[in-house]
Amino acid sequence: MGGQGAVMGALMLAEAAFNEGKYAQKIPVYGGMRRGGDVTVFLRLDDKPIRRTSGIYEPDAVIVLDPSLIDYPPTRSGLKKGGIAIINDTKKPSEINLGVPLSKVATIDATAISTEVFGVRAIPIVNTIMMGAIAKATDWVKLDSLIEPIKHTFPGRIGELNVEACKRGYDAVEVS
Repeated sequence: MGGQGAVMGALMLAEAAFNEGKYAQKIPVYGGMRRGGDVTVFLRLDDKPIRRTSGIYEPDAVIVLDPSLIDYPPTRSGLKKGGIAIINDTKKPSEINLGVPLSKVATIDATAISTEVFGVRAIPIVNTIMMGAIAKATDWVKLDSLIEPIKHTFPGRIGELNVEACKRGYDAVEVS
């Protein structure tokens, strides 16, 4: 859902990967051009240069920022057998079924953490919280590598709050 920071989160993850000497490519796809509209972001990370520029039709992982989208068919479309799911949800990882056997499922109540860190919002900001969860649930980037891109994107006090949110996401995510 637009407004939760999916595109900005992917950009910061790409920057963190780049700072670790990796290659990254971000491809956003927007639905209705309004806050709250559908947003899908493809992110490729690799240790070698990325030559492909098409969308990703068989993702290795799916990251779901809005728990209401977990049952929306395009959310899980093409997810590879043995893939990874990292989901903003109050459920335990063992309660998640995306219809394909996964190697790893991680869940976190990023919405609750967003409320604690940023206050009540019509559309909670969960991207930096989910970035911390991604760092812990995968080996894509290190938690420390996320701090500079967050501070670069959000200077001052907002940056400090987002770094706190990222660290809380890292600490709170449940992985199975």
